[in-house]
Amino acid sequence: MINPYLFIATTANKGRGVFTKNRIPAHTIIEVAPVIVMAHTDKEQLNKTLLHDYIFDWGANELQCCMALGYVPIYNHSYASNCEYEMDYNTQTISITTVTAIAANRELTINYNGNWNDATLVWFDVQ
Repeated sequence: MINPYLFIATTANKGRGVFTKNRIPAHTIIEVAPVIVMAHTDKEQLNKTLLHDYIFDWGANELQCCMALGYVPIYNHSYASNCEYEMDYNTQTISITTVTAIAANRELTINYNGNWNDATLVWFDVQ
């Protein structure tokens, strides 16, 4: 499920991103995306490809990895994101929910650390 008011557009210095045509209230589920679950050993091979930046660790003990479908791979990172993601291991989905009200024509971001306001440096800022 992807809400029809979401769209993908070019964003400065980040390539593409996910945006909204409409105002969205806080705590609104805006997308529920299926995932393709793979063995964690597959991640070694995926890390050698462009997909490296789009793979999530998966499972309660992170013994697997997954590739999310839908718009999930296109959301850009922010340390103070306006959305957060939640993994549902039973339904094999990732949900995107707003954490604040978002004005129309704004970019929607997630924090790649998992918590919407986690300031721990992510891999591309550590280098």
